[in-house]
Amino acid sequence: MQTSQQSRSSGAAIHRLYHQPDHIEPFSLTGSHFQILNNNGYPNTVTVTTSNQDASVGSVQTFNEQFFTLESSPAVEYPVYNSPFGGSVSSNSRSPFSPQESSQSCLSNLHHSPDKSYGSPFSNEVEQALKEVEMELLGPTSDFEDGSITSSFDNVNKYHKMLQMGISNLDVKQTLIAIAHAIDDGLKEEATALMDALQNRVSVTGEPIQRLGAYMLEGLKAKQLSSGSLIYKKLRCYEPNPKQLMTYMSVLYEICPYYKFAYTSANIAIKEAVQYDSHVHVIDFLIAQGSQWMQLIEDLAKRRGGPPRLRVTGVDDGDSSYARGGGLDLVGQRLAKHAEKHGVPFEFHAAAISGSEVEWGNLRVQPGEALAVNFPYMLHHMPDESVSTTNHRDRLIRLVKSLNPNIVTLLEQESNTNTSSFSKRFEEALDYYTAMFESIDTKLPKNIQMPRDDSQRISAEENCVARDMVNIVACEDTDRVERHEPLDKWKFRLQAAGFISLPLSYSVVTGVQEVLREFSECYRLWEKDGALVLGWKNRPMVTCSAWRKLE
Repeated sequence: MQTSQQSRSSGAAIHRLYHQPDHIEPFSLTGSHFQILNNNGYPNTVTVTTSNQDASVGSVQTFNEQFFTLESSPAVEYPVYNSPFGGSVSSNSRSPFSPQESSQSCLSNLHHSPDKSYGSPFSNEVEQALKEVEMELLGPTSDFEDGSITSSFDNVNKYHKMLQMGISNLDVKQTLIAIAHAIDDGLKEEATALMDALQNRVSVTGEPIQRLGAYMLEGLKAKQLSSGSLIYKKLRCYEPNPKQLMTYMSVLYEICPYYKFAYTSANIAIKEAVQYDSHVHVIDFLIAQGSQWMQLIEDLAKRRGGPPRLRVTGVDDGDSSYARGGGLDLVGQRLAKHAEKHGVPFEFHAAAISGSEVEWGNLRVQPGEALAVNFPYMLHHMPDESVSTTNHRDRLIRLVKSLNPNIVTLLEQESNTNTSSFSKRFEEALDYYTAMFESIDTKLPKNIQMPRDDSQRISAEENCVARDMVNIVACEDTDRVERHEPLDKWKFRLQAAGFISLPLSYSVVTGVQEVLREFSECYRLWEKDGALVLGWKNRPMVTCSAWRKLE
């Protein structure tokens, strides 16, 4: 199977997860629309024929961009859980915790304050013991960043001392990091002992760090056994049926704002870039269900002087057809029907191929049309120079530049898991997904009530997020397809290809702010180098940036 066909995703497991469904009841979530990663399509064209505002440029208040470590609070013993990928959750799947509050203040919640470190609320004696262990692990002259352990563990006695502290006193996050370093150092027995000890401290129905720990622990076991690729493929083979998978994606789309943020910001930026053009062509490099363009069609229908003629080219490989229930022709029919309803002349072109296989001729660009290119959480799946000499990541960027687009929108997770060493990659993924799991544990929109032991919530996390984490932690070489890069690296790649940044307007900012109103106040929005960043507290999570060809 080619690398491009192995990419699933919270990148597509977040784009795949989250292309919003048509209508979601507050809460049986059936019949919703969202974006998926998989695809299979037919190269036919569906044509339906039916009969401006100035973008004010503004900036968003820039928050202090310090990175921080979140906090876990395991305070009780938790039952041993069955493997989260084994089909069952637990013999007793009820949460050992009191249900979280449906609404909680970011500022008043001391355990989740950005100023506090992630750690268990132990007694002073235990905290002091942890500090002593940390000093022994790191050494007095160790150089480490952001409060996370980055030094090599070169003495097995240090791991033994952690074990001697007792299982109930193990800090989940720091123990996971210790295991990663032990694996990196080839200390199999010590890593195994720590994993066995941590087994009773994690739970798929627990607090954020404990739910995350359950999946990370599986990834570490697979990494140590060099079975990551096999497990990752099995996770894809034993996924739920299409109806179930769509429900789980709908759940995640509703309780996380990351994709609503991305689609809203990209749509407004594109609408402004083509506001005076009579023929508009949108190329979506991960079309999935096509739901992102429903709102754009409605916005274009309201344009003063009448809507333009809209053509959408949807690129998608064969994977999404599973959850979609058919090929790309279904996407074209759905969008054509919506365009006809709103009086927008519309044409759809299906390019049923992987992004790494796309060539100029697949995109059918025509003279005289305004061109908008959208990269929705997909470029990080393209192998770069560290994986292949072909470097499809940069090749695709250069190909798009040759099309001379009016605008290119790039939506990506703000994480760095591409070329780092294993232990650094693990720590980055752990910090990122800690923030994600914490963010869906607070106030949920639309008065949704979803306790930690809710079966749909557990299934959504397992099928739509955990799969990506296993890929990051346990897979290597071409099998590792979740290769995120931070905004600065994307900026370097795009500028090297001949693009310049298009600062997002104040209209984009206000549109995203409106989306965020129904979510926790701990979500924060700020500007960086003309791009828009959505963070959980002070931790950047996703970015939207816009680009045009340098003249």
